[in-house]
Amino acid sequence: MTHYIRKASFALLAFAWVAACQAGDDAAPWGRAKPEPIDYRPQKVVYDVAVGSVDALSRVLDRVSYLNNLYGADPFEASIVLVLHGDEIPFFAVKNLGRYRELMQRAQSLTLSGPVEFRMCRVAARGHGLEPEDINGFVKVVPMADAEIVRLQQEQGYVYMR
Repeated sequence: MTHYIRKASFALLAFAWVAACQAGDDAAPWGRAKPEPIDYRPQKVVYDVAVGSVDALSRVLDRVSYLNNLYGADPFEASIVLVLHGDEIPFFAVKNLGRYRELMQRAQSLTLSGPVEFRMCRVAARGHGLEPEDINGFVKVVPMADAEIVRLQQEQGYVYMR
């Protein structure tokens, strides 16, 4: 009989301990998330970039930089292309280098550290009063952003990111 009392006492203590642990974190009633250990293979990615502020472009550059790091900056297996066609275009103008120098240095440095490229829509650049010779030299000017994004996806197997 003492054996059964010990087992029942132990079961009751275990139940009370589990209940206390669960009740102790009212802020997280379903527990806490855990990171998934995933190794990502390098891919070909095209970013559709049309942002209107330095902060928004900076966040895009953060994402691209982090993705490039996840891919090990592998120039043989990875390719990350940013197609620019929005209000960020003036940031890349040579005449605005003094105002956006830090942002442009950061963008240009991404092209040196791995498989990152910047391509700008010529139609959109013209809409901002800019021609290819007005744009910093690390940017390639393509005829049209939409056509370039479609070409990269359909002909070269790039994955689309917004």
